[in-house]
Amino acid sequence: MDSIKPHAVQPGVAPIPQIKNIIAIASGKGGVGKSTVTANLALALHAQGARVGILDADIYGPSQPLMLGLSGKPEIIDNKMLPLKAYGLQVMSIGFLVDEKAAMIWRGPMVSGALMQLLNDTAWQALDYLLLDLPPGTGDIQLTMAQKIPVSAAILVTTPQDLALLDVERAYAMFAKVNVPVLGVIENMSGYTCSACGHHEAIFGEGGAAHLAAHHPLPLLGQLPLHISVREHADSGQPLVSAQPLHPVTQIYLAIAQQVRERLALQKRSFAHILPKVVVERKQGD
Repeated sequence: MDSIKPHAVQPGVAPIPQIKNIIAIASGKGGVGKSTVTANLALALHAQGARVGILDADIYGPSQPLMLGLSGKPEIIDNKMLPLKAYGLQVMSIGFLVDEKAAMIWRGPMVSGALMQLLNDTAWQALDYLLLDLPPGTGDIQLTMAQKIPVSAAILVTTPQDLALLDVERAYAMFAKVNVPVLGVIENMSGYTCSACGHHEAIFGEGGAAHLAAHHPLPLLGQLPLHISVREHADSGQPLVSAQPLHPVTQIYLAIAQQVRERLALQKRSFAHILPKVVVERKQGD
């Protein structure tokens, strides 16, 4: 979509020409469904006409190959890996390069190096959005992202419970320190409605993400309920947004995607892609 523009990134970090916007999807805490949200949000953005990719940045526990039904090693052309494709998305993950049952016993520098290789050694085609599926916490991967990866914005994913909110507060503080704007908060697992009797129950509490959003303040981008179809389609390798375009939860994802596009459009623009490149040549004897 030509109407989607590149936006400013952290000071001192060079943009990637073929990627207009990198959006970090973070939680601070594991087990909140961040990877499921990433896959379905990417598909929702794609459904609205955008060119979208996913970089699975969870080196220790990559989830995107399973969720998107992808396997096999990427093809190499001109020393670059071609991203695997699923449902119109370009995808790269360490899961394509190592045995899925292998334990990743790597120290921090190796993990950070692997992430940068996945980003820089992949032959991404022109992308409007590359979603960066971050691992939990605020460790080596997040530090590498802040220092070396040009991120236009971040999205926080949480559940309503207090424990998850404590960790997502830390993630918010991290993005503030590295000058990455946060577009808003997505509350996952916000409630469960019994398919048999229709009774609704807030299993993980309620109002947590709304309180977090109001405190900072941040937009509450949407609330995603617990639904068996979401889990079933994630396990089968065909995420809900692709499998059931008319499903009520798919409609929530589409509404969130629209908000993401609109709120990112309000951020500072980047004009690096149209600035001329200045090359200084030295003559012999200078």
